[in-house]
Amino acid sequence: MKIIIINGPNLNLLGKRETAIYGSKSFDDFFVEMQFKYKEIELTFFQSNIEGELIDKLQEVGYSFDGIVLNAAAYTHTSVGIGDAVKAIETPVVEVHISNTFSREDYRHISYIAPNAIGVIAGFGLQSYELAIQSFVSGK
Repeated sequence: MKIIIINGPNLNLLGKRETAIYGSKSFDDFFVEMQFKYKEIELTFFQSNIEGELIDKLQEVGYSFDGIVLNAAAYTHTSVGIGDAVKAIETPVVEVHISNTFSREDYRHISYIAPNAIGVIAGFGLQSYELAIQSFVSGK
């Protein structure tokens, strides 16, 4: 099984930025833990602060991977292009957010990805990613 985690803008600063919201663990450290825990999965990771690079990566892996865990971060609420890319590809996508976006600013309540994702997981910190991985492993 091949699963990729795709992270959007500012998620490269996890562990440093707004730790009250996002926690103090870096994504790199968390990712190593996931690779160790899910050795049976070919688990890869991509991060970009650039919208077009996220779209390019979705198109690149969207026909050859078994699952995509996507945290488009702020682009979730603004990017019709990323939403369209998720709709265009065949690989199923789970939208993930570290924070509960519905407990935050009103503009974060809108997602251009969710209508084309197989599910949305939000508010469980970094564990949101693991829950998404588990959904692919269990076939749900």
